[in-house]
Amino acid sequence: MRIPRFWSCSIMSLSLIFLVAGCISARAEQRTNHGTAQSVTGQRADVLPIAQRYLGTPYRYGGSDPRGFDCSGFVLFVFRQLGIQLPHTAAGQFSRLPPVAQPQPGDLVFFHTYGNGVSHVGIYAGNNRFIHSPRAGKTVEYTDMRIEYWRTRYRGARRVL
Repeated sequence: MRIPRFWSCSIMSLSLIFLVAGCISARAEQRTNHGTAQSVTGQRADVLPIAQRYLGTPYRYGGSDPRGFDCSGFVLFVFRQLGIQLPHTAAGQFSRLPPVAQPQPGDLVFFHTYGNGVSHVGIYAGNNRFIHSPRAGKTVEYTDMRIEYWRTRYRGARRVL
C-alpha cells in the first residue's frame, strides 16, 4: 500500500514536532523543578551529607578542594556540588546572601575572628553545632557554637537554599 506524499510529509512533520516538543518540555520541567520548594528542600537536605564526607580534611589556606580547605573554600566546595556558585571569601558570602534570624541546618553561620568584619564561615548543622574548616593545623570538624570563643564572635546566619 502506498501512502500519498501529503500524508507521508504530514506524519513526518508531526513526528518531528512531538519529538522536539518532548525535548523542550523535559528541559523546561527540569529547569522548573529546581525552583520549587520541594527541590530546594531536597537540595538543602543534601548539604550536610556532602559536608560530612570531608570531615578530617586538612585546613589549607586558599584551599577549595579535598586536598585542603580554608573556611570559605570548604563552603564554596560543598555548595558547588549542588550547582551553586559562591564567592571564595567569608565576607563575600556574608554580603551576598540574605540574612536569617534563626539558622536552620544547611544555612551558613558567620564569625568575626580577625581584622574588620566577618572573617570565618561554617555550615550550620543544627543543635548549636556547625561544620567548618577552622584554621591551620586543624581539619574539617564539628564545633559547638555555644563555646565562648564562637559565641562571642558570632555575626549572623545567611541562607543559600
